[in-house]
Parts: sequence; structure tokens; C-alpha cells
Amino acid sequence: MTGFLAACALSPQARVTKSDHDRFFDSVSKLCGQAFAGKMVTDHPMDADLKGKAMIMHVRSCTADTIKIPLHVEDDRSRTWVLTRKAGGAEAGIELKHDHRHADGTEDEVTQYGGRTLTPGTATRQEFPADAFSKALFERIGRPNSSLNTWGMEIGPGKRFIYEVTRPNRHVRFEFDLSQKISAPPPPWGTPSVDQKAPQPSR
Repeated sequence: MTGFLAACALSPQARVTKSDHDRFFDSVSKLCGQAFAGKMVTDHPMDADLKGKAMIMHVRSCTADTIKIPLHVEDDRSRTWVLTRKAGGAEAGIELKHDHRHADGTEDEVTQYGGRTLTPGTATRQEFPADAFSKALFERIGRPNSSLNTWGMEIGPGKRFIYEVTRPNRHVRFEFDLSQKISAPPPPWGTPSVDQKAPQPSR
């Protein structure tokens, strides 16, 4: 009887059910510090500049609510995916942003675009339709078709990680092999090396 009462006392507080947003976020977080090789697996004329190029995703920085994943395309270290977990009510979900920078660390004209999940998704896949900021940005720079973008990320733990962009008449997909870790690449542009020491005060 005592055990039964104790079990009742723990419920419902003890039964915390994670959302699929959280399960997905946690799965990506488990890759923190690791890097994986990949490539573009789709073939579209608009993406000819990426065809056949070696890619590396590096899950470089993780906190409880933010994951930063630099994407290296051969020697180009301009791109970082930023996943942010949003909690509470209608705002709950995950936000994806694309941080694009020049070699000197300054922001590119086309940066900080992305979107937020509008559906529960699944523990292995989440989708991010373009948000208002991104739509306004794409209109301003003369790329209105990109306002229809939906970005997707998919993870099969120990198997593969997928990043893709879809819109009418457009689909680009990158795949990364999670079964084999590789050496971490240099930091993305605008980010100091993790072992870089802070300047010492003059005496």
C-alpha cells in the first residue's frame, strides 16, 4: 500500500513528457563537438556552384537552448546554422537561423534568415517555414521566390543528418554521414578558435 501511495504522489508531476521538438533538439545536442562529412545529393541548375563540393557540418557550440552548427563548403567557412529552442505557449518550438559572414567576420547582406516550427514535427524531423523577417529580406534583395522557402532538418542518430530547402519547383538536399566522425574543421569566419587566449592586460 505504501508503494502504491508513493507512486500516486509522484503523479502527474513526475511524468514529464517531452515534446517532439525537445526530442529532436536533444538528439542534435548529443552530436556536440563532433564533425561529419557530407555532400549535396540533389541536382538543380541553381545549385551548380555546390555540385560535387566536399561539405562538413560541425556541431560546434551547444547550450541548453541554442546549438550552432557551422557548415563548411570546402574552404568557404561563411555559413552557420543556429537552432534555438523556444519555450512557452504559442511560442514553443525551434527556430532556425542562417548566420552568413564574410572572411573578415562582418555579416553578409543576406543573413539571419530562417523560420520557426509551426507544427509539432517528429523526434527525427523538423521543418521551418520562412518567417516575416526572412520574407521581407528576400523581397528587399530581389529574391521573392525565396519567401516560399521551407527549411528542413532530419536526424537518424548514428546514420545520417539531412538539411534541405524546398519551395515550388525547387529542392536542395545535403546529407551528412553520422556513422563516422571526422576531425573538427577550423572555426567559421568571425568566430575565434576555442583555444584562442584573451588579450592580457598591459602592466
